[in-house]
Parts: sequence; C-alpha cells; structure tokens
Amino acid sequence: MEILTAAEMAATDRRTADEFGVPVAELMENAGTAVARFCLREYAAAERVVVLCGKGNNGGDGMVAARVLADDGVSVAAVLLGRSDEVKGEAALALRRLQAVEGVRVREAADEGQLDDVRREIEAAELIVDAVLGTGFKPVGGAGSRLRGMVETVRGIVERSEAPVVAVDLPSGWDADSAEQYVEGAFRADAVVTFTRPKMAHVFGHLTREIFGPVVVAGIGSPDEAARSESGLTWAGAAKAIAERPRDVNSNKGLYGHVLVVGGSYGMAGAPSMASLAALRTGAGLVTAAVPQCVADTVALIAPELMMRPLWQSSGHRRQEHYGVPSEANLGPEHLTELLKGITAIAVGPGLSRRPGAGEFAREFIAKVKLPMVVDADGLNAFDGRAAELNGDGRVMVLTPHPGEMARLAGMTVKEVEGDRIGVARRFATEHKLTLVLKGWRTLVAHPDGRIAVNTSGNPAMAKGGSGDILTGIVAAMLAQYAASGEAEDVVRAVEAAVYLHGLAGDFAALDMDEHTVLATDTVTHLSDAFRYRTRDADGMNWICGVNA
Repeated sequence: MEILTAAEMAATDRRTADEFGVPVAELMENAGTAVARFCLREYAAAERVVVLCGKGNNGGDGMVAARVLADDGVSVAAVLLGRSDEVKGEAALALRRLQAVEGVRVREAADEGQLDDVRREIEAAELIVDAVLGTGFKPVGGAGSRLRGMVETVRGIVERSEAPVVAVDLPSGWDADSAEQYVEGAFRADAVVTFTRPKMAHVFGHLTREIFGPVVVAGIGSPDEAARSESGLTWAGAAKAIAERPRDVNSNKGLYGHVLVVGGSYGMAGAPSMASLAALRTGAGLVTAAVPQCVADTVALIAPELMMRPLWQSSGHRRQEHYGVPSEANLGPEHLTELLKGITAIAVGPGLSRRPGAGEFAREFIAKVKLPMVVDADGLNAFDGRAAELNGDGRVMVLTPHPGEMARLAGMTVKEVEGDRIGVARRFATEHKLTLVLKGWRTLVAHPDGRIAVNTSGNPAMAKGGSGDILTGIVAAMLAQYAASGEAEDVVRAVEAAVYLHGLAGDFAALDMDEHTVLATDTVTHLSDAFRYRTRDADGMNWICGVNA
C-alpha cells in the first residue's frame, strides 16, 4: 500500500474523477459514510454526537457523516466553523442535504457571539467528530501557529471535553506531509479515519492520544491505478499477506526451510536462544543453533525442538576476554560444508560479543557463506569502520541495526542518523545492495532498489533487552520459508512481514499485560495472535495503526 503526499492524494482524487468517471460528490458520500460506520461500530454507546465541520471538502465529509449518523437514530449536532454561504462545491451540496434532515441541529460558528451554543453542544457530546481541516491544511507562520481564530478557540473547548474524538482524514492542525512524531497545537484524536491511502503523517505521526488508538484507511471508490506515489514509500503491514498463505495439506518440515542461528559466547547464551525460539515459532521447518561449546547446553534448554551444533572456541584461552568466542577453525572447508548442509537461511550475530576474535569470525563467516542471511547485533559490530565489506550483490542479505549500530556502520552520529532516517537507510541499502531494517520509532525496511516500507506496529513495551534477537529469528524464519522461491518480491514481502509481525506480537503482549512487564520472549508467546490477525476489518478498512482486536 503506497504512502501518498497531500499533492499525490489530490491528484488521485482528480484522476479518479477525470479518468475513471467517479464524481467527487460520490467520493465525499463514500468517505462520510465510512466515518459514520466506524463511529457506529467503535463507539456504539455514544448517543449524542457533535460533528465539527470546516468549509472545505473535509467539512463536507463530516456533513455526510452527520447525516448518516442521524439516519441511524443518533442525536447529532453539526457545527460549521464559518458561514453557510462560504461553503462551496460538493461540500455545499452535502450541507444542503444535511440541513434537510429533520432533528439534526446545524449551527454556525462564524464569530465569538455564537460560541455559547457550540460550547454547550461539545460539553454535552458523548463523541466528537473532527472534520474541520484535512490533507489540504498547511501551517503558516512557523511552529506554534498552526490554527487561528475560531478553529483555535474551538480546539480549546474540545481539549476540555472528556468525549472521545474521531478525526476525519487527519486531526485538524496536522500537516499531511509531516514526518513529525508529535505536533503541538493540533486537535487531539482517539481515532483517525483516512481514505484511499495513508499519508506521511499517518505512518510517522503519533496521531492518537493512546499508543493503540486506531488509524484506519477506508476505500472510497478510487481504483488502485489512480493512486501514484513518487516517494517509493509503502506500508509494511500490507506484506503480511505473504504469511497468510495456507500451507499445503501434504506438508513436511522440509518445505518450510532450515534456519541456522550462529552466535553466542561465554555469558551471552540468551541472545541465540531467543533468536532460535523466535525462528521456531515463526514457522521454520527446522532450526539449528551453532554456538560455542561453553553455552551449548544452556541454549539447548530453550526448546526441545531446537537442534544444536556446538562450535570450537577460540584458542582455548581461559581469560574472560578470549573465552567462549567461536573459533575461525570452524570455518575450514570441510567443517563449514558440514555446518551448512541442508540450511536455507542464516541468522548471524546474536550474543557473539565484541571480544577479540569474534569480529574476525563474523567477517570471515559472512564473506564465505552466500545463503540468505540476516546480520544483527555483534555481527554488525564486526563491521565497525569496515562497512565497505558488507555487500549483498548476488545474494540475499538483511541487516537489522538500531540507530547506534547504524551510526557506526555509516560513520555518522546517532543524531545525524535520526535526523535523516529515510535518506540514511535508502543510501546504505542501495549502495551496499542489501535490505536494511533500521529499527526505532516507525522501523524502516529499505530495499536495494530504493523502496522503503514503513512499519507501524510495535510499542514502548518492546524497549527491552532481547527484542532485537527475537526480530532476527523472525526475519530468518521468514527468509527460510520464502526466499528459496527465488522471487525478489517474495524476499521483499518476507522481510517486511517479519518486521510487522514482530511489532504486532508486541502489541498483543502489551494489551494482554502491562508495558512495564512485557519481556522480549512474551512477544514470541503472542506470535500466534499476530499471524491470525487481519488488518482489514469487516467494513473493508485497513487498520494501519492500533489493533482491531
């Protein structure tokens, strides 16, 4: 699913009307109906609804929603922020149809003298629909000058209300093209209903008051061919469809790949254990952990289904700085051939450590092995100052750095990485011909061809040690199941789906528990919820943020 700019969304609407013959009035009718259906379903107990309408098409969507809600028996008041004679085009038609509905209170709020009635309506409301400003809004006058006049005054009244707010397209005051996480001075929202495709603000902004507040995309009649994006940005959640393919009834473990997890060192048995457990739970047919002998017994305890390949340790030194690191002796031709027999995909790095010898082992292993591979943690740290040696040309290579690891790989500061996440991820992925998963708020999945998928699942509960190891195992298992097809698009979808599934499992864990108490392994427990989850609800809306539980 493409992510559009405000200009691209306007062009999509024009193309829908001019090339596909769908009138703008019909699009508005469909949009307002979608908002009303969402409100009726998600806020079924709300008997008094106030719809705040601007003078443009966003307000027209709100007027349609108000009419549909009233037709369903809801007590509705529509507040127009302006005068009726200022409303033009399709919005004017929507306003006239609303005014003809018996029992709907339509109030104008063009000046301060009309505020008392508006305030009373908002204070009595059990649900507020914000249809004041949409994707056409652009802030003027710098930061803090987003809203003016009556719109800002009404925003203040809404702030004091305890009623939930459903935003139409965007919370009024948000710039659709903004990649800001938070915006001061915009309307608050508990849910957002947008149309056709998500915009930049929908995937990068924290639009709702709660971390699980839904942001849904409703189809309103625009054909897929009408939506065109120049940014190369897509929504990662759409790739989950690859994980929903039914398994053949005549299946065997050999059909679903064999993952090899390479890592671990003395005192760091947990990382390869968690990566292995995640790979098992994500559907790989077989998983083998290749770890130093000193931690092999510990790693084996994570699951009886896990197979083990103990590795020789470096030089036999007993000093802690050398002890328990895999030896390069494991990489001789005979030993490596035996280690890789039957392997489909590899995860390298979890728990490998940065002790002497670990980096040399990782670099040599990655250079020699050409199977689909995900490199994380100390596998990435092995290339600190040597990123030129990472090249995915002719192979499937996935890197999963957090911003600190990305900064070391790119020779930048963390601040520089965070200041240009899209640019940094895209440049590194295209220059090194690999897929790069840049973790953080809205994890990015950058591909060698320059495309980037934005992930919207996940929550603060996942800011715990081990989360990266779980992701590594999930990615490796998805590669094992789908990269073997040889189809480049299957690799793209497999990695994007893995990232989305990881975050979604974390969302279910946080909903089931408390975000303070969630452990990385709890996300593995909830992977089954993530696989069963469908992003499209019964009304055909895609939930790009929040969980349709």
